[in-house]
Amino acid sequence: MGYARYEVYRNGERIEAGYAVEDTCNRDGCEAKIDRGLGCLCGHTPGGDEFGCGHYFCEEHLFVSMRDDEPQMCEPCFDAAEKQAAKDAEETAVAQI
Repeated sequence: MGYARYEVYRNGERIEAGYAVEDTCNRDGCEAKIDRGLGCLCGHTPGGDEFGCGHYFCEEHLFVSMRDDEPQMCEPCFDAAEKQAAKDAEETAVAQI
């Protein structure tokens, strides 16, 4: 199986994905031309996962975490991951006291 074109389920809807599938950035108001390849994906897994929503964004609207286990994410997913990481760090610090 190649990654040029394939289908995934995102929020119960079947969509076409892959680097040969043209799209525009999924950020409201952005008209940047992108593809639905892994380079534009929010999260690890097409269709969404615990790290991202599975939508596709231009490089201006994707953010990279400094943590090795997190992929690039859109702003809302990045903000949620940052809040969760801060909460986890606080809980770990309290548990060590």
